[in-house]
Amino acid sequence: MTKYRRTDVEVSRRKFVSIALGSSALFGAGALSISLAGLRTPRRVTAENAPALPGDVLVYATGDQAGQPLNASKLNGTITHAWPQGKDREGRLVVRKAEPNNLLMVFHFPESQLAAPTDLKATAAGVVAYSGICMHLGCPVGDSEARPGTLLCPCHSGAYDPKAGCQVIGGPPPRALPQLPIKLDGQRVVVTGPLEHPYFGSTLEEWQVLLEKAKRV
Repeated sequence: MTKYRRTDVEVSRRKFVSIALGSSALFGAGALSISLAGLRTPRRVTAENAPALPGDVLVYATGDQAGQPLNASKLNGTITHAWPQGKDREGRLVVRKAEPNNLLMVFHFPESQLAAPTDLKATAAGVVAYSGICMHLGCPVGDSEARPGTLLCPCHSGAYDPKAGCQVIGGPPPRALPQLPIKLDGQRVVVTGPLEHPYFGSTLEEWQVLLEKAKRV
């Protein structure tokens, strides 16, 4: 296994997520044997690594439409990976993919199937969004082939229920995946607030500092 120098942690994390997203076996266990542990809140917050902010539009993270706004009518009960896209100080569109923790999962379920602890006020016509990074050691989460309707972290088998607030239903994750408040603007998925809890590797205090910094980028 490749060993990264301590000073290269962030670069390694970005490369890891990029490789994982570009792989045809997106979440094969072998491809995800490297942990994404060790993330801390970035000291310098930029438009490219700021977390999802109100007004951001979610764009496809993979495929031929990568970088284009999600089409809510095309979403379903399996994972659609997305990045938040916002603007910098000059008003230029920026996809916030320099921070691996900004990877998101978006679903569309019948509204009647969404259950507590899902924050229903943060959903839109059955569309719901969560952080796509496992809260255990920071690996990207995928769909489970063995248990349809369940999300599975292939690194250490952390399991989540996307219809019930992405609460932990198996494995070692310490808490649920954070939900992202959204609304629909036509068929676009628009962010209405930051993740409702800190993403992987960030304490509540660090998260609050990060959000304050992000408001100024």
